[in-house]
Amino acid sequence: MKFIAITTLTAALLGGCASMTANTPAQTTDGVLVGANGMTLYTFDRDVQGSGKSVCNGPCAVNWPPMMAAETDKASGDYSIVTRDDGKKQWAMKGKPLYYWIKDTKAGDKTGDGVQNVWHVIKP
Repeated sequence: MKFIAITTLTAALLGGCASMTANTPAQTTDGVLVGANGMTLYTFDRDVQGSGKSVCNGPCAVNWPPMMAAETDKASGDYSIVTRDDGKKQWAMKGKPLYYWIKDTKAGDKTGDGVQNVWHVIKP
């Protein structure tokens, strides 16, 4: 029974992360950027700054859910919007797409910082 409950909870959390959207760019807390949900945002070294796209797709985006932008969201200041391979929109800061980390479980977690030496918290 515990396994089923954990599996169900994990599926619900993964589904929630996959659908994270924000009507506004990230907000600053403790010197790092977070989404409207309070979860830490990251950048990926393999994304080319200013290219207008994300290279984290497919399985990568399962572990690093993009900070999605709604069709009605507008770029402003350091915040821009890139188009993903699937045609959906994603927030970027200073030309670098923004992501959440699936292993962060609560606001303030920063467990993705330094993963494989290519993922980093982003500071304004």
